[in-house]
Amino acid sequence: MRRARFAIALCALVGALAQTVAPKKPPPRPAPAATSGSEDKRIETAIRTRLAGSGIAADKFQVHVQGGVATLDGHTDVLQHKGTATRLAKSAGARQVANHIEVSDAAKEKASGNLSEGRRRAQLKRGDARSESR
Repeated sequence: MRRARFAIALCALVGALAQTVAPKKPPPRPAPAATSGSEDKRIETAIRTRLAGSGIAADKFQVHVQGGVATLDGHTDVLQHKGTATRLAKSAGARQVANHIEVSDAAKEKASGNLSEGRRRAQLKRGDARSESR
């Protein structure tokens, strides 16, 4: 009789713990507020201004903003310019960025060669070989 009560109490305790420890689903995220046409124009102008003032202005990327989502189009011969354009658009106020910038095959090959030689971009600029690992 004593064992039966202990077993029942143990089962109840384990059941109660399982309910308190079980992960709960987070509440659903509210949908992001849609931006107005004037807000989209402001964001687009800010992105264009940042691109023009940066070192990637020569690539002349096309920018379009709708509903707070910036779409970037164009071509570049420098791999890092694609990421830089995304960061500039985000910092200018875009909620999301659809980056459709195409990187040239020559830039991809150059980056691949640099990686295989163990060089980093900053080291290439200084002309230093990669330091040996310690």
